[in-house]
Amino acid sequence: MAGSYWVYMMMSSNESAIYTGVTNDLLRRVEEHRTGKGSDFTSKYKVKKLVYAEHFTEVEQAILREHRIKAWKREWKLRLIETTNPHYEDIVTRYV
Repeated sequence: MAGSYWVYMMMSSNESAIYTGVTNDLLRRVEEHRTGKGSDFTSKYKVKKLVYAEHFTEVEQAILREHRIKAWKREWKLRLIETTNPHYEDIVTRYV
C-alpha cells in the first residue's frame, strides 16, 4: 500500500544506545519514545534523540530496510547516521 513510512534511528544522549524502528507517523512515534511510551528498550536506555530518518512510500520497503538495519553491526549503523548527521544531533526539527 502506498503512503508515507519512515525508518528511523534514535540514540541515547550519551550515544551508547541506538534504536531502529519503522512508523507511518515519525513525529508521533518520536514523541512516544521521548515520553516513555515507545518501547521498553527506549525507556530503559533513555533513547530520546532522533538521529536518522529515511522516507518510503511502500510499507514493505520500509519494513525490509528496518530489518536489514537492525541486523547490522553498530559500526555500520553509525556510518549510516553520519551520512546525514555527522555530529549525532537531534534532527526532529527537520520534520516539523
